[in-house]
Amino acid sequence: MTESPKDRPLNGASGYLPIAEHGLIGDLRSVALVGTNGTIDWYCAGAFDAPSVFASILDADRGGSFELGATVAARTKQFYFPDTNVLITRFFTEDGLGEVQDFMPVGAESVETERHRLIRRVLCVRGSLPFRVRVAPRFDYGSQPHTVRLLGNVAVFDSADLSLALTSTMPLEGDERDVWADFKLAEGETAVFSLDQINDELPPRMCARREAEKQFNTTVTYWRRWISASRYRGRWREMVHRSALTLKLLTYAPTGAIVAAPTTSLPERIGGERNWDYRYVWVRDAAFCVYALLRLGFAGEAEAFMKFVTRHITPGNSGATGPLHVMYGIDGRTDLPERRLDHLEGHQGSAPVRIGNAAVDQLQLDIYGALIDSIYLYDKWAQPISSAEWDDVCALVDWVCDHWNQPDEGVWETRGGRKNFLYSRLMCWVAIERGIRMARHRGLPADLLRWQQCRDTIYRRIMRRGWCEARQAFVQHEDGEVLDAAVLMMPLAKFIAPTDPKWLSTLDALTQDLVSDSLVYRYDPQASPDGLRGDEGTFSICSFWYVEALARAGRVDEARLAFEKMLTYANHLGLYAEEIGHTGEQQGNFPQAFTHLALISAAFNLDRALG
Repeated sequence: MTESPKDRPLNGASGYLPIAEHGLIGDLRSVALVGTNGTIDWYCAGAFDAPSVFASILDADRGGSFELGATVAARTKQFYFPDTNVLITRFFTEDGLGEVQDFMPVGAESVETERHRLIRRVLCVRGSLPFRVRVAPRFDYGSQPHTVRLLGNVAVFDSADLSLALTSTMPLEGDERDVWADFKLAEGETAVFSLDQINDELPPRMCARREAEKQFNTTVTYWRRWISASRYRGRWREMVHRSALTLKLLTYAPTGAIVAAPTTSLPERIGGERNWDYRYVWVRDAAFCVYALLRLGFAGEAEAFMKFVTRHITPGNSGATGPLHVMYGIDGRTDLPERRLDHLEGHQGSAPVRIGNAAVDQLQLDIYGALIDSIYLYDKWAQPISSAEWDDVCALVDWVCDHWNQPDEGVWETRGGRKNFLYSRLMCWVAIERGIRMARHRGLPADLLRWQQCRDTIYRRIMRRGWCEARQAFVQHEDGEVLDAAVLMMPLAKFIAPTDPKWLSTLDALTQDLVSDSLVYRYDPQASPDGLRGDEGTFSICSFWYVEALARAGRVDEARLAFEKMLTYANHLGLYAEEIGHTGEQQGNFPQAFTHLALISAAFNLDRALG
């Protein structure tokens, strides 16, 4: 059992639990965040990017929540039922011990259903305990009114666009918006609460104790069967498998989409404005996820994403940003207008709350390399791509050959103007180089002479204009002196030997300027303005890239120490947000696919380096 590092009060003093004080459950369509106090304070019914039903993590008063916990002073600890995404929150009191088991059913029957069920089972393990449940939905990010109908032990919440039914094994009370119940359980007694998305009628099977037990067992079996297919047998198996289970939760089963994170607007700095909606498919993030999952042997998820790519990316339809968009909706749409929800105060007062993302219209050339590299790996490790898919790859590589030599917004989606970013050039090189590899390996038709000439031109351009003699390092953008942790990908992408003198000098410069106790900053926003106010924390994917770069450079002891330090920054369940703050707190959307896929890659390569 992974325990919480400290005893916790039932509620944060400000009405907000810290971001890291949460666990994640899901059904491959949506997720819920469950606080260490037993409160669900983030949930979007039916889909990752659907309007929220519970969002008290973004506004403690207006967001809505599903509270369930002991009503007496309690210490709490959280852990996952082994090898699953079933979450257990335990309450330790003077008079007894209780637990809440939270899960969203998945399995042969549940994945295809439209029920979108969330089940909470309460159990008194020892002694006796008083509990309280309060269900306070606030539809459409707290902007849409609703009514409540109490039908015995069933409460129906009706809004204009969505209806939810709460089934309880305990008598319910309510008013015009919320329902609640106070009850006491003796040792061995249980209570069940189930929240279902419904249409005009109540679901055919309301969730009582026997039904909850059945779906609990089905869900446990599903997750254990899935993770048992992992091929990883290295030193950090528990952390790697937790990361894999988390990445699986971020997949959208109906389309094969993989979201960057399941939340919106969790701040990169408390009180700051760097708050973004990550509930979409970033080509870069999803492609890197494919690499991580293929490494562990999960070819099914890679195949599902490749089908998503085939359905929604048409190389012949080139717009202002080329044939690829930076991101897509989980259904493949590209209309993702960004707007502010000014009626919500933001997590701990960190406004604005945003939905949608304006970065969809940016030019980020690196995504071509990320996608084609994932296709290359899928072709190599899973199954050969089709002739039609190869035609699409050729069209993408040809486009890169025509357009690589232009400024863009870059991997970090800066809003400070386009530059000739080294990382963008690097990944354009990757796009062409991987295309050449596939063509040669499979004997596929391609304009190899042109591709090779373009690849070599990009290589020489990076070596000439991406290298700074004054810094003795590769830098953020051409003819500049600013360092950027994105260049850590240079040896990982096999652009440069990990022991090349120029690379080793770069690694030393990055260590001196951007690394703090194994934690790595992306760049210095004072030296390289990004169009936003304020600072940010260290970027966890960069910290794991740093581990991998050290290991590949032969500095294995340093790499292992840095990796072990990074593990101490995980939350009590092994989950990571996007960034880590000055005092070790998790910052940004949570959990973050980028971080977990980089952990898997770093663990895999470090374990291999250690022998």
